[in-house]
Formats: sequence, C-alpha cells, structure tokens
Amino acid sequence: MEVVGLLLCVAAAVLTWGFLWVWDSWERMKSPEQAGLPGGGSRTLLVTAHPDDEAMFFAPTVLGLVRMRHQVSLLCFSAGNYYNQGETRKKELLQSCDVLGIPPSNVMIIDNRDFPDDPGVWWDTERVADVLLRHVEASRINLVVTFDAGGVSGHSNHVALYAAARTLHAQGKLPKGCSVLTLQSVNLLRKYLSLLDLPCSLLCARDALFVLSRREAAQAQTVLGVP
Repeated sequence: MEVVGLLLCVAAAVLTWGFLWVWDSWERMKSPEQAGLPGGGSRTLLVTAHPDDEAMFFAPTVLGLVRMRHQVSLLCFSAGNYYNQGETRKKELLQSCDVLGIPPSNVMIIDNRDFPDDPGVWWDTERVADVLLRHVEASRINLVVTFDAGGVSGHSNHVALYAAARTLHAQGKLPKGCSVLTLQSVNLLRKYLSLLDLPCSLLCARDALFVLSRREAAQAQTVLGVP
C-alpha cells in the first residue's frame, strides 16, 4: 500500500507540474513578446497561394501579429480560379482580410498564367522568388510568413511558396534583418484535436505559437464561416 501511495503522489506531482507548465506556456504565448519575432510596428508579409489560405491556415497567426501591432500585408499568388470563381474569391479575400485586420491597401493579388491555381502545376521557383523579393524590398518587409515544406495540406502551390522563400534565404538575397517564419504542418490527427493538441504544440513550437483570446477566436470563426 505504501508503494501504491507513493506512486500516486508521484503521478499527482507530475500531472500538477505538467498542468502548471502548460498554463505558464499558454500565458507566455499570449503575451506580446514572442520568441523569434520582431517587435511591434514591424512590417510583416503573409504569402499565400489562394484566396481562403489566409483564413483556413493563417488566421491565428495574422490575429496574433495584429495583436502585436505588426503592419501586416498579404501577397496572394493566384485569384483561386480553379473552379472559374476567381472574381468571387478575390472579393471574399478582401472581406476576410478586413475581418483579420489587414487593410485592402495592403492586399496584393497576383492573377496571371505564371501561377495558375492548380495542384497539378508546380510553380517555377525562380519566378516565385523574384516576385516575392520585389515585394519584400518595395515594402521594406521585416518578416515573411508562409507555408512550410509540407504546405499544411500538401498542395503543390503551397509548397512552391516555401521553396521560393527557402531559396531566397539560402542564397542570402533577403534584405538584412528580414526573417522568414513558416507554418508548421501537422498530421491529420493533430489537425482535429483542437485544444487537446495544445500541450503537443507547446512542446513542438520552434519559434512562435499564437493562442487566441475568445474575441480573436470569434474573428477567426467569422472568416471561416463558422456560426
């Protein structure tokens, strides 16, 4: 019985420590000071492939950066015309950005044959990199935010953006002081765990993790069309 009691005490202590650690990490991640991120007033460029990427994949990041008083701009590399609904999706993108805190004047949508909305087409890395670099230099961007090598959903257009950003970084072409932050792709199980994934996210976060307030969560649900 003494051994069982000791084991229960140890288990309780471990659970308590784990709870306190997660809570402390949560509070730190909600604070304006984020590891690996420039401070308030920084010029951040979100780079996406299609209208709705900003809502489906980056809403927490955008809301967190706006909370930190970053000047967020969006560069979208296509009009999302895969189903011939490009004009509608452009309007939806502007509406989404308005809710997320990105003004229309800071939104650039590229609509040309070089970057078709098509998972079967690999966008030319050098062309993407050239367009991206011109926008970074013209707007004096401090931070670029885009997809990682997994593209979150594995979409080839998403991955092409990562390849271009990686190329610019590896070749030292980005302006001095400009950093790149990529959205971490996770497996299917973690995608649908919601808050239950928080401990794993805290453990795996390499640079920054944004935890939304109730009001920010409502904003994110609005752009996603969640009632």
